[in-house]
Amino acid sequence: MQWDVFCLVVDNFGDIGVCWRLAADLASRGEAVRLWVDDASALAWMAPDGVRGVTVLAWNASTDALPGDVVIEAFGCDLPPAFVAKMAERARPPVWINLEYLSAEAYVPRSHALPSPQLAGPGAGLKKWFFYPGFGVGTGGLIRERDLPHRQAAFDACAWLTSMGCERRPNERVVSLFCYANSRLPELLDALAGEPTLLLATAGAASRQVSAELGPASRRGALRAHLLPLLSQAQYDHLLWASDLNFVRGEDSFVRAQWAGKPFVWHIYPQHDAAHAVKLRAFTDLFISVAPVPGLEPFWAAWNGLLPLLPMSLPAEADWHRASLAWRAHLLAQTDLVSQLCGFVAERQ
Repeated sequence: MQWDVFCLVVDNFGDIGVCWRLAADLASRGEAVRLWVDDASALAWMAPDGVRGVTVLAWNASTDALPGDVVIEAFGCDLPPAFVAKMAERARPPVWINLEYLSAEAYVPRSHALPSPQLAGPGAGLKKWFFYPGFGVGTGGLIRERDLPHRQAAFDACAWLTSMGCERRPNERVVSLFCYANSRLPELLDALAGEPTLLLATAGAASRQVSAELGPASRRGALRAHLLPLLSQAQYDHLLWASDLNFVRGEDSFVRAQWAGKPFVWHIYPQHDAAHAVKLRAFTDLFISVAPVPGLEPFWAAWNGLLPLLPMSLPAEADWHRASLAWRAHLLAQTDLVSQLCGFVAERQ
């Protein structure tokens, strides 16, 4: 089928990151994808080699295009009215899907796969469907490529770290850091510096903060830091697989850390109305109901600035690792997002 995926880059490249993984996964299954985006510049480092079957096009150019079989508006972006009008003109309208943000909140299974009839505007008479990613039964699942387990099993962490110029030393744990600006970073560095640690800071906010805190020496106690360049999505997956503990942010890296099967900490995107606190609590409640870890909830809350007086104290590594594997097994028991999406479209055609 011909899929049209629309993406507006708001900030932090999370939207384009999710949309690219979606498009690439669809293409790997033989689908043809046109990715309409207002700013494709991040793909130069995120997906430098592209993917066969995915064509990246300028958002504004869609006004002259004929809609395909499936149209996805990612994260509630409003489609160009001229494109919607052409959707309505087709004898067999495309399946129109609003791919929503990921959440563990209770409304997700209640809202997943609900229709939204269009009563006015250029799309009057069409029907839009809500598709919600999620972590369990009644949701749309998570993006997971079919060859992901095979690639993970064949991965050589030591060789990859060496190739990045940051070889692990004996008895040294590896910690990856991908975060927004975070006032708790100095406390985290103090906590990590208590034992031999190689901290791999991703380009951007993480590297800037680590560099400002540690200075030119890039050291504190038993901790040494290495500042990474911009990584492609494939290389970022390798970083997660090579690390013993992953600090992640947003949505895409959050999901990839769960597939890595390693202990992870989520820096959720902060919102002024504190809605992020509710979303964070919903996920931690779900996680510990499946894979309990003593100390996990307060540590996550502290990292997100929700418990300002709590000292940074990491959960026990062995318990955390077992729980991460149990959580991944829980997720592997559900059908992945793209498989569900293809089935959903087929039913509605």
